[in-house]
Amino acid sequence: MSPVGLAMPGRLLAAAALLAAWIGAAALVAAVVAPAAFSVLPTRALAGALVGRVLPVIFLTGLAVGLGAAVLGWHVAPAFARTRLVLPLLTALACGVAQFGIAPRIQRLRAEMGPSIEALPTTDPRRAQFGRLHGISVAFMGAGLLAAGAALVLTAVAATRER
Repeated sequence: MSPVGLAMPGRLLAAAALLAAWIGAAALVAAVVAPAAFSVLPTRALAGALVGRVLPVIFLTGLAVGLGAAVLGWHVAPAFARTRLVLPLLTALACGVAQFGIAPRIQRLRAEMGPSIEALPTTDPRRAQFGRLHGISVAFMGAGLLAAGAALVLTAVAATRER
C-alpha cells in the first residue's frame, strides 16, 4: 500500500475523480450559473453578488483539488509523472491567485464604487479597472480549467497503463 492507503491505480483514479469533479463544477458555474444569473436576476449588481458568493467555493476547491491530485499522483506511475505533478499544481496556483490575489481587489473596488457599476459614468477609471480585474480573474479560472483538464487526461492515461 502507498502512503495514502491506496494502491497505485487507485491513487490515480482518485486523482482523476477529484479533477473531473472540480472541472464539472467550475464549468457549470462558468457556463451556466453566471450567465443565468446575469440573464434572469433584475440587476447586474444582484447577479454579480450571487456569482461573487459562488466563485470562492470554486477557487478554494480548485486549490484543494489541485494540491490533492498532485499528492495522489506523486511517485505513483512513470507515465507523464512530472507533467501530472505540475499541471494540478498550476490549477491550485491559478485558483489561489484568483481567490487571494484578484478577488480581494475586486471586492475593495466594488465597495468603493457603490451598489451599481452601471450608475458610474463610462469614463470612470474604476469601471475600466473593474473590467480588467474581472478579465484577469476569468483568465485565471480558464487557466486552472485547462491545466486541470490536461492533468485529468494524463492521469487517466497513466491509470490505464498501470492496470
